[in-house]
Amino acid sequence: MMTGQKVGFIGTGAITDAMVRGLLREPAALSHVIVSPRNAEIAAKLAMDFASVTVAADNQSIVKSCDTIVFAVRPQIAKDVVRSLSFRDGQAVISVMAATDRATLLGLIGSDVRLTQAIPLPFVAERRGITAVYPRDRETAAIFQVLGGVVQCDSGREYELLAAASSLMATYLSIMDGASAWVTGKGLSRDKTRSYLAPLFFELSRAALEAPSGVPFAELSRAFATRGGLNEQVLSDFEQHGGADALKTALDHVLARIEKGFLPERAKP
Repeated sequence: MMTGQKVGFIGTGAITDAMVRGLLREPAALSHVIVSPRNAEIAAKLAMDFASVTVAADNQSIVKSCDTIVFAVRPQIAKDVVRSLSFRDGQAVISVMAATDRATLLGLIGSDVRLTQAIPLPFVAERRGITAVYPRDRETAAIFQVLGGVVQCDSGREYELLAAASSLMATYLSIMDGASAWVTGKGLSRDKTRSYLAPLFFELSRAALEAPSGVPFAELSRAFATRGGLNEQVLSDFEQHGGADALKTALDHVLARIEKGFLPERAKP
């Protein structure tokens, strides 16, 4: 347990819900969490499920009473929310907002806080999520280590690249959906198709996770693509019909959006 540390969440959406549930599932890592009242339904449910959760009267009371503040508001309203708050110099602030500019956020805060950025994914609720953090920070890393694991980035560029890569979740599941639709369209029941495909993709991910760190994904791909076999044929069709190029283009586009940021006063570091 990270004893003595009081963590407050400004913004009470899906990511806050996942982080709080991950931190407080047994054995709980924190003894006291404060959440904002903005989403009354999620805040009330967290307070009902965990005795250590308190719903704050307002955001400023969270900043005043907590050691660590987690920003989890939508980027479109971040400017108004952040500017309305007064922080202490040296206070720990973790931004989990997507595509927000670090320098601009520091300018909005207006105090010499210890700001880190993180990309928690929904799996942190089950303590199975890997989270990218920038810059390196021991206390922030400890929080996300509890939630499944952490990759500490040494530059803003590293962080932006991992943020772009994290946008592949919907595409991954869409590939599963496309395969499922094709199989069921050929006559197999939806239940049998799902019962087969979901474990198949799961085990492929497990193979990648359990492979030695130095083994490239391309080498793993070749291991599943027997020369002249069916897997090699599908991979070849995928690449020849622009699948790999489309993936790279999509990642280039999302990276450009991350680089631009949602906040209007973009400041170069």
